[in-house]
Amino acid sequence: MQKTVKLSNRIEIPVLGYGTWRNTDPSECVEGVKNALLMGYRHIDTAQMYGNEELVGEGMRLSGVPREEIFLTSKLNNSNHGYENTVRTIDESLEKLGTDYLDLFLIHWPVVDGHEEDWREDNIETWRALEEAYEAGKLKAIGLSNFKVEHLENLLPNCRIKPMVNQLRLHPGLLQAETVAMSREAGMAIQAWSPLSPIPQMAENETIIQMAEKYQKSIAQLLLRYGIDKNYIPLTKSVHEERIKENFEVFDFELDQADLDFFDQWEWQGDIFL
Repeated sequence: MQKTVKLSNRIEIPVLGYGTWRNTDPSECVEGVKNALLMGYRHIDTAQMYGNEELVGEGMRLSGVPREEIFLTSKLNNSNHGYENTVRTIDESLEKLGTDYLDLFLIHWPVVDGHEEDWREDNIETWRALEEAYEAGKLKAIGLSNFKVEHLENLLPNCRIKPMVNQLRLHPGLLQAETVAMSREAGMAIQAWSPLSPIPQMAENETIIQMAEKYQKSIAQLLLRYGIDKNYIPLTKSVHEERIKENFEVFDFELDQADLDFFDQWEWQGDIFL
């Protein structure tokens, strides 16, 4: 059974999520969400930007898993910043997903087109809409995505309700330690997107090959377990049934401290899309 962690408002969130980024093929998206839920996932992550909220909602319904058992996240599209836009598009997301509440809703990016100069005021006004939707019961938890230290320093003093989550790109070689520390100090849980990015660079590393043999796990499973052992909430996606199943089989082992340290010291060679 998948473990959960409690957010600052006592809402429980499963420690592994099924992500749907770039998944806009109707059959693949619907089947992927449905299969993930049938295999045991209870945490589904989407976003207005992904353009698939209706498909995600359909997959949830077809799974037969009761809505109250699913932790469902969406995020604000960059073009929908501002108080009035946010109020309107939260309702639109609810309608597309076919639900009367979201378990978590995030501001997707802190600095967006058209608000390069006034992003500080923009984030504060946008957050006010999330607070009101939270108080109205439309959102069970609210938070941020891709907010770094300077963005947190601006927003946190202006919150009536503190963010409960910060979703960041996190994996070996990209630890964002200062942002993670500040987020946690403010009471936020940390979600990790793109946790499997290092796989191509790790595939021929002898130490990691030996690690995979030691645990009898794939590199993907090692990376997801790394995230869980670091107290992140990793979000992973696949449309392939066997990969969806494999990615969920990470609750029967833990990484030794030496292996965690090895991953912590990994040097990332890829792009940093932030």
